[in-house]
Amino acid sequence: MAGPKPEAEDKGVAAVSRALSLLSAFRRDDYSLTLTELSIRVGLYKSTASRLIDTLVREGYLYRISDGSYQLGAKPLQLGAIFQRQMRTAEYVPPFLHRIVEELGESASFYIPQNGGRLCLHRVSASNQVIVDSVREGDWLPLEGGATGTILLAFGGAEGKEMDAVRVQLWAATFGGAHPEMAAVAVPVFGVQQALLGALSVSGPRYRLEARGAETMWPTLMRAARGLTELLGGDTAAFDARLRAD
Repeated sequence: MAGPKPEAEDKGVAAVSRALSLLSAFRRDDYSLTLTELSIRVGLYKSTASRLIDTLVREGYLYRISDGSYQLGAKPLQLGAIFQRQMRTAEYVPPFLHRIVEELGESASFYIPQNGGRLCLHRVSASNQVIVDSVREGDWLPLEGGATGTILLAFGGAEGKEMDAVRVQLWAATFGGAHPEMAAVAVPVFGVQQALLGALSVSGPRYRLEARGAETMWPTLMRAARGLTELLGGDTAAFDARLRAD
């Protein structure tokens, strides 16, 4: 029995791509979108968008409300819950840490908030690591005194002008904070619904990082945080805006 023709396969792939683009058209602040709004956002004729939307409604990916506009249905939420259960940071984070080390030549870490402090969950040490920089995977540290702690505090809801400034610039740096001879730069990582997942950091001897300046390092960190946030289901708009402004 002959299989489907290549032309039919291509059309099927194109239809799937268009359907996914309709789902991706929804933004965080959207309550609902009309057929016209959806077709404009994805660049489809209304007739084409309408056919795809009907299918997405039947399958539970979209929901048509009383005024005729559309909301995301329950199916994406179900898939998101499965993704969260299956998510393993050990599969996602280390490649970004290796990339940071290769580009900046300093050690890179990923911290998560835990028990009122911060836990070093993943770390890749640079070849020129100094003995004093003795943090290891699994180490628990207080939030105060380090760049990652500052990030976790700021995006965890801490108040104050310093925290407000960190939230605006999306990065923090400390020189001699956790240790008088060490320095670090850190950025946040977000997940589904912009939940704060943790902080990426680069750390090294204070004299080296002071000589380079935090301004030369945060863009590399932020690009990594953007990529990781995207993989983990977060919104990258804030990162995009900050990187464009640089």
